[in-house]
Amino acid sequence: MTIAIVTDSTSDLNTHLCARHGIESVPLYVLFDGKMHKDGLEITPPDLFAGLKAGKKTPSTSQPSPAEFAGAYSRALEKADQVLSIHISGLLSGTVGSARLAAQEFDGRVTVLDTASVSMGLGMRVLRAAELAAQGRSVPEIVEALERVGSQADLRFTVDTLDFLRINGRIGGAQALLGGLLNIKPILVVKGGRVESGGRVRGHKKAIQDLVEHVQKYAAAHAGTRAAFLYTVGGEAFVQEVRSGLSGVAFDDLGEHSIGAVVATHAGPGAVGVALEPLSA
Repeated sequence: MTIAIVTDSTSDLNTHLCARHGIESVPLYVLFDGKMHKDGLEITPPDLFAGLKAGKKTPSTSQPSPAEFAGAYSRALEKADQVLSIHISGLLSGTVGSARLAAQEFDGRVTVLDTASVSMGLGMRVLRAAELAAQGRSVPEIVEALERVGSQADLRFTVDTLDFLRINGRIGGAQALLGGLLNIKPILVVKGGRVESGGRVRGHKKAIQDLVEHVQKYAAAHAGTRAAFLYTVGGEAFVQEVRSGLSGVAFDDLGEHSIGAVVATHAGPGAVGVALEPLSA
């Protein structure tokens, strides 16, 4: 039995990775400058932040329609027996709800999974699902493995400002105020499907140090670790600072991943983070 993997663009998996693993990614939308743009296809983070710098209104985001997911499932089922559709936290987006509505049309051939994560926290599980499917695992076996991994997975990041998360309703106003005071840098985590505070430090260097130490502790606590590094525009050099601090740490390196326009709308420029998973499922 063959299994096709479908995800959404908040996984931040680039087209090369999706093509290599046979993954279809359904784009979310960014409402910007009076138009709806498909994430990664019609708008990129540089487009977004250049527009904001020019004075355009802060964008908002929207999930794909059930019809768009139904189209993706129909295409996938032309080549596969079943579809496993893996998505951003339902507490952060209505995307998984659209996917579940679409799945009802396919007589049990489509299984939808809410990862309670986002960006490469989601993307790493999508890649793992594709690997397991290629090994001949069944949908229930893959879902069980992803849930087991998800219970130990970790997504930690820092942003240059909390204003974007506050404006888009992803974090409270008091936290946003604090983040702008005295060069305080917020440390954020995705926990229980939500973006929550993971602490705060003073200054950029300490924020990078926090990420480095977190990876070190995670790797020490697990027999094997997978790590993926993520960043928005302006955070490219910050990723290198984190990686430099990890020169003596052993982990399976899934590389650096640019955050797409939808997630960047909420994170803002200059964000950097790391997604972690146990190596074995």
